[in-house]
Amino acid sequence: MADRTKGATSQVGARPPSLGDVSAPPSSFDLEPREAIILKGIAGSPGVAVGPALVLGDVRSSFIRRHVRSSQIPAEFERIKNAVSTAQRTLREVGARMPSAMREASAILDAYQLMLEDPTLHERIHYKLKIERKCAEWAVSEAGEEIVALFDGAAERDVYILERRHDIEFVCDRLLRALVGEDRSRAVRLEEPMIIVARDLSPADTASMVREPALAFVTCVGTRTSHTSIMARALEIPAVVGVADAIDQIRTGNTLVVDGLTGEVFIHPSEEMIRDARQRSEQHLAFARRLLSARHKPCITADGVPIELKANVELPAEAILAVDHGAQGIGLYRTEFLYIDRTTQPGEDEQYEVYRAIVEAVSPQPVTLRTFDIGGDKFASTFQLPAEMNPALGLRAVRLALKQPEVFLVQLRAMVRASAHGDVRIMVPMVTSVHEMREVRRLLGQAIEQVRARGQAYEEHIPLGMMIEVPAAAIMADVFAREAEFFSLGTNDLVQYALAIDRASQPLAAQASPFDPAILRLIKFVTNAGNEHGCPVSLCGAMASDPLAACLLVGLGLRELSMEAAAIPEIKEAVRRLTLQEAESIAQRALACDSADAVEELLARELAPRLIDLLAGLADA
Repeated sequence: MADRTKGATSQVGARPPSLGDVSAPPSSFDLEPREAIILKGIAGSPGVAVGPALVLGDVRSSFIRRHVRSSQIPAEFERIKNAVSTAQRTLREVGARMPSAMREASAILDAYQLMLEDPTLHERIHYKLKIERKCAEWAVSEAGEEIVALFDGAAERDVYILERRHDIEFVCDRLLRALVGEDRSRAVRLEEPMIIVARDLSPADTASMVREPALAFVTCVGTRTSHTSIMARALEIPAVVGVADAIDQIRTGNTLVVDGLTGEVFIHPSEEMIRDARQRSEQHLAFARRLLSARHKPCITADGVPIELKANVELPAEAILAVDHGAQGIGLYRTEFLYIDRTTQPGEDEQYEVYRAIVEAVSPQPVTLRTFDIGGDKFASTFQLPAEMNPALGLRAVRLALKQPEVFLVQLRAMVRASAHGDVRIMVPMVTSVHEMREVRRLLGQAIEQVRARGQAYEEHIPLGMMIEVPAAAIMADVFAREAEFFSLGTNDLVQYALAIDRASQPLAAQASPFDPAILRLIKFVTNAGNEHGCPVSLCGAMASDPLAACLLVGLGLRELSMEAAAIPEIKEAVRRLTLQEAESIAQRALACDSADAVEELLARELAPRLIDLLAGLADA
């Protein structure tokens, strides 16, 4: 019950898909009676769609593998050079056609343009061409496959590395398209509403379909945080990703039901299944619209206790979306994404402009800027991090910042300058010792002095807080409360470190539960310590996006939660349905449980009946 619930409820707050989701012409359906096939995947974007499939082929099988003569090598090099230019131009054109709601994705396309010139990739391509005398297409294909193979072992354990492997595949695919002359012709042009099925879809692929009648996306690879899922949610199109055998099982023209709430794909659905899918789609649309219509109502418990709901964002455009969904500020801005997928580190002015844009977008609401959390599952080549057996326990986040103070000061100065434009707080990730907080405070003071010396504007007092995401920090919360001006519980990593379970481990995913009593007790301990010492405590982990968990957190003493913007309307609705006394009673019983399963059973028993529509993502049509 728990996994299914999380998959469904994490997306309900997204803008509802259009009514066209279920309006494909009946003539397109393969209505020949046959037994339905059910494929399982991951719910990537909410909604339910019915329609005929369009299966996209693989460009890697569309060229002839041939060797070239020495005299032909210069011409092949020139073809690759021209293909890079063509691919980059196409990406720029796609970005320029994006609607304003998708501008957040332009950074991904910009990164792809840079990756098309990656020296490592081109060194391998040149070797294949010059030494092995393979044609340009063959050289690009093999070079890409070899680089991707380097990620295989780590990708099984690391979601971030898995996504970077997909990025390399996308870039090589784009280069191959340009070489074989398919970069433009392969762009999907739909004559009627259809469901797109592919091994994977790059941001450029999905963005090129903005004005196409795509009913839904189904991909063989991907996760809830993969580019396909992100873009599908921006396009308000249902998507199921990670359907491993989609390409093998689905044929163009097959009738499909794509359930972006449960993560299921039905091939050859019966008439009854189609009727049920259409009803679920109508219910989901009604539900999503109702939540959005109430997004600006105050978030208070049934007995009038206010709870602040803020948003976690990565890109400036998301800040506008957060306000639109009723966020009371930005509880976490992940600045490390300024450093990823680029060849040089961002300068002070570049960072300042980004921070200022976010601050101005939500003013007068507060913005919490987290200093870069590089390392662990977030790799940035410009830092040249050492190889480590376990990066999650190595040089990362604040440890890396203090090892490279000159880089850290650039970021701090940009944050200090941004404070002149609104309510800015600075938060430090992965703190484990008092010494680290004192060093960060010293460097922040230095950054303020440098900004002052230039005569640049800034706010005199900028609150400095810290993430509580390792057991050491949680246990020492009473001590840290004298050093930090606020706490933010990062439950994603707290679960990983407290339970000694890799957060990306598929075999142990069910055991890495934020509902484990050990995690609940750590949360309660930190909340109590903060209250006793006047240090405000919030929570910014994925746990806050779950309606059952949000109600439990209120009972544990939290009065501020930060989450993905799309989840805010449903969490607000969940909080409004119970009193503080009810929440505290449930929390006390949860703390006495002996397992995560027992906690979830308690929550389901006490809360599911009154939150059933939120948990299913549906409402009575």
